[in-house]
Amino acid sequence: MNLVHVLETIDSWIWGAPLLILVMGTGLWLTIRLKLLQVIRLPLALKLIGKAPDEGSGDVSSFGALSTALAATVGTGSIVGVATAIKLGGPGSLFWMLVAAFFGMATKYAEGLLSVKYRVKDRNGQFSGGPMYYIENGLGRRFKPLAMLFAFSGVLVALFGIGTFPQVKAIVSSTESSFGVPTVVTAIIISVLTAVVTIGGLKSIAKVSTKIVPFMSGLYIVVCLIVLIKFAGELPHAIALVLQGAFSTTSATGGFAGATIMLAMRSGVARGIFANEAGLGSAPIAAAAAKTKWPAEQGLISMTGVFIDTMIICNLTGFTLLVTGIWSGNDDGGLMTQHAFSSAFPAGAELVTISLILFAFTTILGWNYYGERCVEYLLGVKWIKPYRYLFIALVAGGAFIKLEAIWLLADIFNAMMAFPNLIALLGLSGIVVAETRTYMDSLNSSKKKGILAGASVGAAIQVEEKGHTVNS
Repeated sequence: MNLVHVLETIDSWIWGAPLLILVMGTGLWLTIRLKLLQVIRLPLALKLIGKAPDEGSGDVSSFGALSTALAATVGTGSIVGVATAIKLGGPGSLFWMLVAAFFGMATKYAEGLLSVKYRVKDRNGQFSGGPMYYIENGLGRRFKPLAMLFAFSGVLVALFGIGTFPQVKAIVSSTESSFGVPTVVTAIIISVLTAVVTIGGLKSIAKVSTKIVPFMSGLYIVVCLIVLIKFAGELPHAIALVLQGAFSTTSATGGFAGATIMLAMRSGVARGIFANEAGLGSAPIAAAAAKTKWPAEQGLISMTGVFIDTMIICNLTGFTLLVTGIWSGNDDGGLMTQHAFSSAFPAGAELVTISLILFAFTTILGWNYYGERCVEYLLGVKWIKPYRYLFIALVAGGAFIKLEAIWLLADIFNAMMAFPNLIALLGLSGIVVAETRTYMDSLNSSKKKGILAGASVGAAIQVEEKGHTVNS
């Protein structure tokens, strides 16, 4: 029995019914308790992006925290992960990815809120937060073993999962196939750039992320829209494939081996979490550093990460693969997406490669920080620098690891983070509801004061105008 087969067995077991039910159930429960907050409060959440007041304590702006989280979130999972999900589970996996993302928005909101509420300062004076802190400080010290399990798993994901190998492998394979750049050259460039940015810590990562993330997301969305417009006639058929595949077995066709409903669901949810990280507990580590005095405010901003990553970017990727028909071919991963774009216009493959490079590089930066905070929780601030050097070394070596085993390891480590985090979210859901109510009451109070102040000013103007009329 080879390593890949062993990992496949573990992956199938750990991402079986129990975890799928826990992921979806937590999102559903929070959606109910928060009264569809991800729908009703989405306009407010989108308005807060870049316009949050940045009042209160914190290390970076709310937008900087979101950009760091998006840097880690909008990665190869948004391109390669979606392609892999459809290749394994068929078009129906895209439906379950979106369903998981809908409930995941409520989950991500709760994560962001709790991370700010229970954050602490480390010995260097920097804010540190995330599931390990809201598990220990929210659920109580008797749950510290659960917090340590999360932090330990977070280090594994950063060093051997999402943070390094899949991203580096995606970059080197894309640059080699599109531009003919040797693997060694790409590996050296990535390692140097990673070192330059990450050694500067969160502020350096956030500064780079706020510049790259909006550009790379905008570029990719525009390219996707061009493909969808060109193949607009195939869109109704693609939508039908997604809906049919979500609720019935998808037959084998071309290079696609066929898929059951359960496989479509498992592929969609697992790759969806890999893409948007809702329930994983990673994004709240960045959210904890935001300058804000309202935990719920950062929760709303964090929630938009799932909307941007999955509802927009992953959705566009999926339909691009479907309308072009590439999904049923013999290609795997990133090559599927490259060929889908190149079938629409000559420079399509090159633009996908550029997007993939930016997506993957920023994910490396974001996950470097996540792992750093987990190391700090477990071992203290003195281990931060050794961790950074080890991370950079693994980035350099990631180019020479086999991709099949990488994705399986990433899935397994993700699940190890998700279990303790989701348990904490369920246990602290009452706190989330209470904090939400407090914030919304404050907003309503501010609006009422604004209306009263406006009415008072209006009345004063009318009195003044009447006075001028009498005097004249």
